[in-house]
Formats: sequence, C-alpha cells, structure tokens
Amino acid sequence: MEAYEAYMKQVAEPMRRELTGNGFTELTTDDEVESFMNSAEGVSLVVVNSVCGCAAGLARPAVVGAIEELEKKPDHLVTVFAGQDREATEKMRSYFEGVQPSSPSIAILDGSELKYFIPREQIEDHDLEQVQEHLAGALRQMIG
Repeated sequence: MEAYEAYMKQVAEPMRRELTGNGFTELTTDDEVESFMNSAEGVSLVVVNSVCGCAAGLARPAVVGAIEELEKKPDHLVTVFAGQDREATEKMRSYFEGVQPSSPSIAILDGSELKYFIPREQIEDHDLEQVQEHLAGALRQMIG
C-alpha cells in the first residue's frame, strides 16, 4: 500500500502544479480548510482536483482559461485534491450543503456559502471551451 500511495503522489504532482502554478492555494489538511473557510471573505473559487480520467484533464485547463479571460478575478483561488488529501477534501465538501460528492468539481463560494457548483457530470463529455465558458459565465455573475 505504501508503494501505491507513493506512486499516486508522484502521478498527482503535475496535476497539483497545474493549479498551484496558476495562482491556486492548495489546502491539504482539514485544519487548513477550516481555517480558510472561517476567514474567507468575498468570492472564492474552489476546485476539487482529481486524477480521474478525461473530466479532470478538462477541468484544470478550463478553470485556468476561465480565470485568464475574466477582467475581475475571484478574491480567492483554492484547491483540494480528492483521493490524495482525503481529510481536506471531506472537510471542504462539508461546506457544499445538499451537493453529492463529485470529483473533479468546481464550486463558487461567497464567504463560506456555496453559490454555484459544477459537478463532474457537467465537465465530462463536454469540450474544453464549453466548460471554460460555463465557469466564466458563472463567475461573471458573481463578481461582475
């Protein structure tokens, strides 16, 4: 099991960097998530990152592209990694009231309140431009 976990960390590293290299803060523990959520003000974009197939391969570049095309950016960009940082992901999902766990997924929060959610089902089987425009449109409504 240790070898598998080490392998998965290595596989996930470029996927982590795809977001952290584009301004996202990675929350890796439940304490980090709780601290962030207790102090978050304004609009936060939260990406539940994942290694899961084509949906995750679409989600990350779509998120980065959506942010790049916005004139006004969210106040906070954060990410948790499903399957890698389990406690952090579980804690973040606890703030998504009434939403089934989904990875990858994208949430828009105002303070600690969930305002918009894009589950895996609205990512997979769509093209990059569709996902990017969906997110950019939702963010424009939230932040102008």
